[in-house]
Amino acid sequence: MSPGRNDPCPCGSGRKFKHCCGRLGLAPAERLGANDIELLVGLLNTGRSDEAERRATELVRARPADGMLWKILSVSLMRQNKDALPALRRAAELLPQDVEARANLVDELLHVAGSLRDAGQRPEALAAFQEAVDLDPTRADTHFHIGRVLLELRRPRRAADSFQAAISRQPNQVAAHLGLASAQRVQGHASEAEVHCERALAIAPESRQALILSGELRADRGQFEQAQELFERVRTSHPNFVPAYCSIAAHRRMTQDDGPWLQGVHSLLKTRLSLVDEVELRHALGKYFDEVGAYDEAFSSYQQSKELTKRFGGAYDETHLTALVERIIQRCDGSPVPGASDSEEPVFIIGMPRSGTSLAEQILASHPAVAAAGEVIFWERGFERVATGRPAPQGSPAARGVSASFGSAASAGDSAPHEILAQEYLQRVHERAGAALPTAAPRTTAEPRATTIAPRTTVLRTTDKMPANFLYAGLIHSVFPRARIIHMQRHPLDTCLSIYFQSFFNVTGYANDLNHLAHYYGQYLRIMAHWRNVLPSQAMLEVPYEELVRDPEAWIRRMVDFIGLPWDPQCLQFQQAQRAVITASRWQVRQKINAGSVGRWRHYAKYLTPLRHLAPGA
Repeated sequence: MSPGRNDPCPCGSGRKFKHCCGRLGLAPAERLGANDIELLVGLLNTGRSDEAERRATELVRARPADGMLWKILSVSLMRQNKDALPALRRAAELLPQDVEARANLVDELLHVAGSLRDAGQRPEALAAFQEAVDLDPTRADTHFHIGRVLLELRRPRRAADSFQAAISRQPNQVAAHLGLASAQRVQGHASEAEVHCERALAIAPESRQALILSGELRADRGQFEQAQELFERVRTSHPNFVPAYCSIAAHRRMTQDDGPWLQGVHSLLKTRLSLVDEVELRHALGKYFDEVGAYDEAFSSYQQSKELTKRFGGAYDETHLTALVERIIQRCDGSPVPGASDSEEPVFIIGMPRSGTSLAEQILASHPAVAAAGEVIFWERGFERVATGRPAPQGSPAARGVSASFGSAASAGDSAPHEILAQEYLQRVHERAGAALPTAAPRTTAEPRATTIAPRTTVLRTTDKMPANFLYAGLIHSVFPRARIIHMQRHPLDTCLSIYFQSFFNVTGYANDLNHLAHYYGQYLRIMAHWRNVLPSQAMLEVPYEELVRDPEAWIRRMVDFIGLPWDPQCLQFQQAQRAVITASRWQVRQKINAGSVGRWRHYAKYLTPLRHLAPGA
């Protein structure tokens, strides 16, 4: 007999039949029989999920609009680790008020998205996490997971918003505080990052993730001894925690005395690791071998790390970059435009990654009248807005409209885009520079906060050391014709090898393959030749890295003079500057200038065939 409307539903949900299986509004003859429900539930409860799947599949063919059947089918599939998403989505669609059906779908989406992320399929993982957030925006874990993938996809602002959403729903979620701290750190907001790291440690004082991040933040400030103490503390207490090994190697020179570290790495590589952990661990191993002089083993380790990195996607598109460079060359001839800013404040440090841009910024930022903004992401989108006529983001001053012209083609009516870009850029760079100024040292326990604010004069110059701005030097000059551009140059083989040997947060796929590196470097040479031809000679100073390390005082004086400031001897003591540095060079820029990395490529000459044409005389 069919259950009555107010009887308990035979599916076992605990709800009345009229609020559960009976709510589909079917005639009694069309309803799933109580015996069928009891049979399917019984099969699930006795662990016979395969049979429950088979019977539910047969029944759902006859009753495709029966949400309870789809729900039972989805549970049977989930318990067998089969693809349950289609059934879960159908169940949630047919049972919109069923909290359990929706929760099952969200849980499965999180599981699937996590597997996609572990396999390096981050865009696909992001889509699945976003669907989970849309289904249930009240859950803190869904916001945390989407924030983590956004951060890995180099979208730190959106990631920070997601971590904030997670914290608002679960204030004591340690992982969300650490995620927010990481997103803030990447954006240059060092003080805010330290605050949230401390909050995580207050909740979980022995959290290994929090202790490692606290160490990284100390290293950003140049406090390497304190950072190493934290890293070793975690490695000793958690010998299977991969980030501890990676952080130890990243912030000091490795030696033959690091036997326990090396043994731990080899032991970990024999275990089953996530893709992220294996990439970073093999990279750390490459650095160890390089610094102890085992160059064949070093190159092999780095190469394995790079090949694994390719699984994350983001393949390098040679055709796209070639076309972009051609567009820029065709559209920009370096001529002045109406409406350009007369500000002398910005100083742009450009060049290939690993060419000395971080060193140049550290030197200049040691001057009392200079603030460092780090790597400011701005000009790529600025170029597209001006070149295509697309409107600015909603709510920004540029929403008033933009022009499709710049360079010599600009007319008086085209001045607004350049004025707007200048205003927006100065606002962005001031935010970054202000956030990067020293405030207080991080702490890991209840120790008192130590103030490290250094007295500064009025800031007259602000540096932006985004290397890839070499693509947009012409647009930059058209917007800020009085700004200074410092172009850092380094031997092409040393540059490319150093890029290949780094694990970058913000460099795309070209860094993972020597052939792609050669192409990227060739396009860099092409567009820099164009800028030399069209920009005024006084707009750009080219600084050879090898000459800078050979005669530092002469070149540092020249750089300070070029940006229009009086000499200050603090620039010679740049390694003592109290500022956060988050680039891959943060350890190197805290050391005194030396020529140790000049000619490094010779140790690896036999592996560099794809690059040799970049340095014909080498």
